Amino acid sequence: MITLAVYNQLITPLWKKWKGKPGFTNLQKMAIGLVLSVLGMAAAALTEGKRSSVARTSSTPTLPISVFWLIPHHFLVGSGEAFTYTAQLDFFITQSPKGVKTMSTGLFLTTLSLGFFVSSFLVVVVKKVTEGRDGQGWLVDNINHGRLYCFYGLLAILGIINFAIYLVCAV
Repeated sequence: MITLAVYNQLITPLWKKWKGKPGFTNLQKMAIGLVLSVLGMAAAALTEGKRSSVARTSSTPTLPISVFWLIPHHFLVGSGEAFTYTAQLDFFITQSPKGVKTMSTGLFLTTLSLGFFVSSFLVVVVKKVTEGRDGQGWLVDNINHGRLYCFYGLLAILGIINFAIYLVCAV
């Protein structure tokens, strides 16, 4: 919500003053959202790498690392979703023929739910593929023994591939 307020109150007026346009197009907002999501996953990978290295070297059950390390990647991913979701919904509503606007909104929500199912499937596949003979892998019950940073890195790579496909389709 903060991202949208900053966009509407700060970025849009500056963009209008600089470019003479009222703001970004829906396709540009979706691209911005995808880039922010990739940056968020990269930041999550780096943060988790730092957290896991601290966990391996620390002998105390409570890690000497601040929870505020989570802010950058949560902010980036949340901002990416704000840009992407609002632009997608607006795109579906404004670009659909008059008789299918309600159906396009339903399609938007269906793509979101389908994405959650695909995410769950990806977690299951990565867990099975990366599980070693000793039962350890990227995604384990005790995150101090896993390599969650590799999973976040994989998500960043998949985000880059998704962005490249998006650019081809958007053109």
